[in-house]
Amino acid sequence: MRRLLLLTLTLCCMSMAHAQMWGVKPVKVETSIKEASSTEAVITFVATIKDGWHMYSTEPMDGPTPTTLHMEKMTGAQLDGALTYAGKPVKHFEAMFSTDVFYFEKTATFRQKLKLLGGKYEVEGYLEYGACNDQNCTPPTAVDFSFSGEAKPQKKEEPKASPSQGNAPPAPTASDAAQTPTNSALSPDSAFLADANPASTADSDSVAVFVQGEDDAEWEPRIDYSTPVDGSLTEGSLVLLFALGFIGGLIALLTPCVWPIIPMTVSFFLKRGTNKNSSPEEKAAAKKRGIRDAILYGLSIIVIYVALGLVITAIFGPSALNDLATNAVFNLLFFFMLLIFGISFIGGFELTLPSKWNTAVDKKASTTTGLLSIFLMAFTLVLVSFSCTGPIIGFLLVEVATSNILGPGPVIGMLGFAIALALPFTLFALFPQWLNAMPKSGNWMNVVKVTLGFVELAFALKFFSVADLSYHWGLLDREVFLSLWIALAALLGCYLIGWIRFPHDEEEYDEMGNVVLHQKTSVVRFFMALVSFAFAIYMLPGLWGAPLKAISAFAPPMKTQDFNLAPKQEVKPMFTDYEEGMLYAKEHHMPVMIDFTGYGCVNCRKMEAAVFTDTEVADIMRNKYVLIQLYVDDKTKLSEPIVVDDNGSKRKLRTVGDRWSYLQSSKFDASTQPFYVLADHQGNLLEQPYSYDEDIPRFLKWLNSGLDRYSQNSR
Repeated sequence: MRRLLLLTLTLCCMSMAHAQMWGVKPVKVETSIKEASSTEAVITFVATIKDGWHMYSTEPMDGPTPTTLHMEKMTGAQLDGALTYAGKPVKHFEAMFSTDVFYFEKTATFRQKLKLLGGKYEVEGYLEYGACNDQNCTPPTAVDFSFSGEAKPQKKEEPKASPSQGNAPPAPTASDAAQTPTNSALSPDSAFLADANPASTADSDSVAVFVQGEDDAEWEPRIDYSTPVDGSLTEGSLVLLFALGFIGGLIALLTPCVWPIIPMTVSFFLKRGTNKNSSPEEKAAAKKRGIRDAILYGLSIIVIYVALGLVITAIFGPSALNDLATNAVFNLLFFFMLLIFGISFIGGFELTLPSKWNTAVDKKASTTTGLLSIFLMAFTLVLVSFSCTGPIIGFLLVEVATSNILGPGPVIGMLGFAIALALPFTLFALFPQWLNAMPKSGNWMNVVKVTLGFVELAFALKFFSVADLSYHWGLLDREVFLSLWIALAALLGCYLIGWIRFPHDEEEYDEMGNVVLHQKTSVVRFFMALVSFAFAIYMLPGLWGAPLKAISAFAPPMKTQDFNLAPKQEVKPMFTDYEEGMLYAKEHHMPVMIDFTGYGCVNCRKMEAAVFTDTEVADIMRNKYVLIQLYVDDKTKLSEPIVVDDNGSKRKLRTVGDRWSYLQSSKFDASTQPFYVLADHQGNLLEQPYSYDEDIPRFLKWLNSGLDRYSQNSR
């Protein structure tokens, strides 16, 4: 027993190690220069990209930030062509911007050729890039570089005149190269390059001063709450996932594959080694062994399911499941998986593992003794009950994948599921008299199973909707989605009332042995049907544009609604400058909402379209907060570059967007968008920052929580 406990704890602890695999920055870029000859050098940028993230290529795009090269100082050399890349970027149509975008995954390599003019040379500048995953985007990020060296002088040759031209054209300048497309197969058609000799004080050693006086406190870090950005773990999220797994385990207990096995297994443990002629002492000893074996049996079930969760975590990594959540292909796989499970649960067919697996494990369990025998008995239960527990486990893993819970999510979910499944075997062994109070097996278990089938079919549509939006099929617009959910809810109500029957529903007979056509509806089924019919009626107004906040996180966005009678709300920022907004908040004693966004941030636009347009959300943001919207990719040049200390390294701020990006990283320890902050007029946080999540009720709760805390602090 100690060994099983130790093994269970070890499996859980091992899974936690997967949560710390990457730092904050999703892209790391290394720069180098190599002199190919006395007249030519190549600057190389090698980017390592975190799993699930992508770095945009050099193609000009209407939205995301492309990778561009900016030269600030160049002597003894000049650009030779445009910035090129190695390999072929992924091409993807981005519906939010109605254009194709090009990006790299895993790794990316960019090169810039230089023509050396002889003697000493010095080049200085920065590579700017944008990166996104399915949840967030980073602000335009600059990678500074500075190289110097000495090249052998070139042999000057007289230009030869061509038959049609008198003199050869002069050598291209840096600005000419910025506008001249390269013919390289690795190059895009054009690239954005800054002028080689900017009239700015790029070498300035000035320190960042963003406010009127150094005593202004709005820029000081005020990270008083944990800020889970990029899907970082929180205690509450893991508890929620554990609770979800526990509920799934309790539901699995009520299925026909598990419930009838409980009394049989417990009775076997309690009566093993005894007979009617056994003495009281022998029966007491047998009971103690039975309790011990039942506890070991339950622990074995926990070990098996936790090991399954650990294997899934090890295969996919700590964040891969989450990264797959908005991947169109995997959403289709989720759709088909839940569709198959749902059809199986309503009686279409039976999902079973190969019978020889069950036979082999059962035979092995009967020929062994001790701990191994009990473990194999538990493994037999897992195999035999797969047709009922498999769909529930699959649904649980899909929920892990589509939530923002990373790290040991599958393990925590499986732990909750296994504890709920194993608990009855231990409790009934400790209190065998409870077995007499257990409800008898019957058609009610099949009702539970069919109800779960309807739920799985409904959620299958949710995952098909994600793929439909990604591929622009237009098959599952919001009203089509709602129509199917309304039909499923109504049909479930009809089944619970008894108007619909499925093949594996048991027949009921009267005293004469005749089939009862009009079966009685139990009180429990009546209230379940009432809830199902009420839910169908609740969704009906959504066909004409009602927001349906209770299911807004599942339904397609409102923009896919063809017929919408609801007036569209629009929230415009009061300020796009941080100091101006904070000054206004001080004068009017109002809380502020800071929206760190970007012109090229896809998910920022999704939040604005799906959440900010909600009537209640728009009213709160417009009337109860000072909304400050800061674009981290604003290319407006600062009057002069500013050098700041960013986590121990020097960083040069050149644009307004750089300034807001630095504010976000230095004050709030975050670097992705969208990123929303609630603060008082002194810059103190009112609530945990909010990232991309189109759950309108959750966003409303977050806004109201900030208002409540501001009201409390103002007293």
